[in-house]
Amino acid sequence: MKKLLIKTLGCKVNQCESESICNALLESGQGFTCHESGDADVVVVNTCTVTGKAAMQSRQAVRQAIRANPGARIVVTGCHAQMAPEELSGIEGVDLVVGNRDKHEIANQILSGLTKTGSRIASVTCLDVAGVDRFEILPGIAHGSRTRPFIKIQDGCNAFCTYCIVPHARGRSRSLPMEQVLNQVESLAKLGYREVVLTGIHIGCYGQDLRPETSLYDLLCRIRQAGAIERVRVSSIEPAELSDAVIDLAVADENLPGRLCRHFHIPLQSGDDGILKRMHRPYGRDDFRDLVHRIADRIPDAAIGVDTLIGFPGETDAAFDQTYELIASLPVAYLHVFPFSPRKGTPAYSYENQVPVQTIKERCQRMRRLGVQKRRSFYDRHVDRTVTVLVEETRDKKDGRLKGLTDNYIPVLLAGPDALANTFQEVEIQRITADGVVEGRVVGGRL
Repeated sequence: MKKLLIKTLGCKVNQCESESICNALLESGQGFTCHESGDADVVVVNTCTVTGKAAMQSRQAVRQAIRANPGARIVVTGCHAQMAPEELSGIEGVDLVVGNRDKHEIANQILSGLTKTGSRIASVTCLDVAGVDRFEILPGIAHGSRTRPFIKIQDGCNAFCTYCIVPHARGRSRSLPMEQVLNQVESLAKLGYREVVLTGIHIGCYGQDLRPETSLYDLLCRIRQAGAIERVRVSSIEPAELSDAVIDLAVADENLPGRLCRHFHIPLQSGDDGILKRMHRPYGRDDFRDLVHRIADRIPDAAIGVDTLIGFPGETDAAFDQTYELIASLPVAYLHVFPFSPRKGTPAYSYENQVPVQTIKERCQRMRRLGVQKRRSFYDRHVDRTVTVLVEETRDKKDGRLKGLTDNYIPVLLAGPDALANTFQEVEIQRITADGVVEGRVVGGRL
């Protein structure tokens, strides 16, 4: 048996692609087993390059993989591999560098490399992504051991925000044809999965490149009409692309097959109009406020998650306060707080008025404290209420209890047998611990 270890950095699209690579090798008939730690025969490092810090962490992960697995084949892929292939191939111990355009061939390249005994692969496959106009399908459905598998429905981005290198690393926006998405949903349902997570780099642009043109709303409606899967979650969607029609799909009866989860993850980045304009974000603070209130008015228990990018060049104390005060005033369930890190190759890299690192750190700490308060408040609202939980297949590492997730993104720990895994259970939320853990007990359920 050959042991494969995949180290994934960055976004959910990378996670999805890593699972596809793993499954393609598992299904190759070459005796692969996938692991998250330990010694390995092949290590794949799926990198991120969205910020300068992410690029540095990707290089560190490659070197750590080489040190921990001195006899293994080391394969580097992902966005940093796309942007800096020669740099990565120059690290002693790296055997293969594969860019995003060729990621769908990575399993075959690994298998080919393993047949070359007595020599390193020492090759780079990294074609330009700028001219790619069709969706590249990775072999192997991205299910792994997850209870909620990903389906990548879109890749690339046309937005060109001034802080972001992703359009250069991923190419233009392109979509997986709707029938192929539906086929993947049906295949996963037949494997026993109850929920799927639709993911992409710029998922709100889904279908704009297809002919005939379609949309994310149309896709969600088709998934609901097919009735193959019970819950559908959307990983992240830009505020300007989250329509009232999509929001209303999450209002329906939770027992209706194909229902959209009451969970919306919406990147804000900044609550200051001047900063948003410099970022090249196509909305203002009032637009964002109105969107969050529309969601909350329609779906009072919706989990609304928000991304913030702290310390963008020119962010004064007043501009940061605008962001803080906006989020503090809104019914937000949780925050993802990212410090600005200059990324070479983006306009913001050379902008004047760069914010000192210590100031960014202090602002991030303040914003994260607000995030803790928001999450706690959201969880507290559900104490003594009964919620529907999809029980996961893995138990909590600390105390061995079952883990589960509500459709509105509340993780719950509960006691019960392994037989409850991958079933929907009615769970009473009993308490929230001091460190924010949600505890519940099963009061009913269905297979």
